[in-house]
Amino acid sequence: MFDEQSRTVPIWHKTNLTLQESALYSEIGINKLRELSDSEDCLFVLWNKSKRLIKREELDKYLNKPYSI
Repeated sequence: MFDEQSRTVPIWHKTNLTLQESALYSEIGINKLRELSDSEDCLFVLWNKSKRLIKREELDKYLNKPYSI
């Protein structure tokens, strides 16, 4: 039998994150992440039909650049 906790991948090991996971990971609110990723030229968003995923490594790169968001 598989234990659900043993199959859980830590957020910092995932390549793509949901908005909720991204908010936990980056400590930025979901609404602000949604606002930032709505732009067509956003480099850290991945659309799977209507599902929005955040590319963790690209988000890290983006957050290292600006002084404030």
